[in-house]
Amino acid sequence: MRYDLVIFDNDGVLVDSEPISNRLLAAYLTELGHPTTYEDSIRDYMGSAMHRIHDLVLERAGERLPDDFDDVFHARVFAAFERELKPVAGVENVLEKLTADGVPFCVASSGSHDRIRVGHRTTGLDRWFDDGRVFSSQDVGRGKPAPDLFLYAAERMGVAPQRCVVVEDSPLGVQAAVAAGMDVYGFTAMTPADRLADATRLFASMGELADLLV
Repeated sequence: MRYDLVIFDNDGVLVDSEPISNRLLAAYLTELGHPTTYEDSIRDYMGSAMHRIHDLVLERAGERLPDDFDDVFHARVFAAFERELKPVAGVENVLEKLTADGVPFCVASSGSHDRIRVGHRTTGLDRWFDDGRVFSSQDVGRGKPAPDLFLYAAERMGVAPQRCVVVEDSPLGVQAAVAAGMDVYGFTAMTPADRLADATRLFASMGELADLLV
């Protein structure tokens, strides 16, 4: 194994949540008078922390989102997760292989701890990630594309940044990993390869990832 720690993004990498959350985000923003398509949401918000949504809407429309925006959005997302959410195809095989090989791994997500936990519990991935291996943008001052979250996860796991690899599916996440001085493998299942061009390697399925990590 060429790395001492594998850091997984969560949404779109471990759990297949991006189609659900971006569909609901586009609908909610449109409902509030900020017309947004599903494609707009994927392009502008995928992989970002909630504060980025607030910042972009304020920048573009000159209006602040409602104070209860986060609570309402998360309630809708969590309800949909309970009905629809599944693990990303093949990711459990990757986690099994890493465990068998004794390779440490963790998750570092722009999502809140509650969002991560709801998704893992719903899909059964919680058995792979105890509290000591779950890191959220809530834990640091700045979310992706800043490197803070990945550096924090590496520090907490006791591994030097240059010995880590990040698995990401968003341009913001790739930027954050590069800024942290880590290798990053870009997952192109939902994101065009050219938007992840700064990644160390690109892969289109979890079956490919297992081979890349050897």
